[in-house]
Amino acid sequence: MTRISPADMAAIMQKLKLNDQGLIPAIAQDADNGEVLMMAWMNQESLRLTLETRYCHYWSRSRQKLWKKGETSGCLQSVKWIKYDCDGDVLLIGIHQQGAACHTGERSCFFRDLERE
Repeated sequence: MTRISPADMAAIMQKLKLNDQGLIPAIAQDADNGEVLMMAWMNQESLRLTLETRYCHYWSRSRQKLWKKGETSGCLQSVKWIKYDCDGDVLLIGIHQQGAACHTGERSCFFRDLERE
């Protein structure tokens, strides 16, 4: 684990715009083929943990707590890179997904077609 200094974390956070709840959407994308796998929320602490451990950590709005993706299921997301959009209000995380990204067991959370169901 690589420790992120408070100064480095402050510099990172200056690039980002969190919403009024202190959250930023984070899109997990397969680093090899570009497939969008899921979207979850991050706060400053989950982003710091993700940067330090190189495994995705998110903030659960429903449970109001941090969670490491795959901690109980084994479907871990190892981080290859993290980008942010032009407005600084969305993260795009290139990952290697172990197993399914979706809690339903699907590889991607985006498996349903709005116009065909």
